[in-house]
Amino acid sequence: MLTRKQLDLLNFIHARVQKDGVSPSFDEMKEALDLRSKSGIHRLITALEERGFIRRLAHRARAIEIVRMPDSAEPSGFRPTAIPGGLSEMPPAALKVRAGDSIELQVMGRIAAGTPIEAIQQVASHVSVPGGMIQRGGRHYALEVKGDSMKDAGINDGDIVVIQEQDDANNGDIVVALVEDQEATLKRLRKRGSAVALEAANPAYETRVYRDDQVKVQGRLVGLIRTY
Repeated sequence: MLTRKQLDLLNFIHARVQKDGVSPSFDEMKEALDLRSKSGIHRLITALEERGFIRRLAHRARAIEIVRMPDSAEPSGFRPTAIPGGLSEMPPAALKVRAGDSIELQVMGRIAAGTPIEAIQQVASHVSVPGGMIQRGGRHYALEVKGDSMKDAGINDGDIVVIQEQDDANNGDIVVALVEDQEATLKRLRKRGSAVALEAANPAYETRVYRDDQVKVQGRLVGLIRTY
């Protein structure tokens, strides 16, 4: 499964290698995909490498080897956002449940607690959530956590997080953040003037800092469900 940007980059690299025998530079990739920063290219390259489409050759400049091309030239049918378009049609769950009741929420795929990955825009399953987790008047969805970068906050790989849909959050909130309209990740939000830091809760992962226009808050963590 590739996003449109991933497929566009793979096709661009493949065409250049076929034509010139060498992969394009990061600046050429950025210009070809009309991205504002090379960090977006780094993430796309990493995603293609992790999915087994390319291989970076060590100690060689501009050395990217095409391992395989996708079976289909068409990208996957999702946009990399943790909140699907149909979610807004759901009734506000909190208006219909008491604290002692439960409600079924859609699990909208996986969210990265580690290196950012795409949150798949489709209903993967449903989960029963205690009514006390649901904030009055809000809209909610659930995601499965992938990775361990939030383990010191008590969030482990395989946990289900309950997210209240909102487009802003306070310093210190754990949020679903969309980075450069490409990848979604679960991190603690820190605002520093015109910069936004996405902070892990695991010393093995570095805090990543972006311009405020590179990050969109998609929701705030309000609950967690774990199966033993």
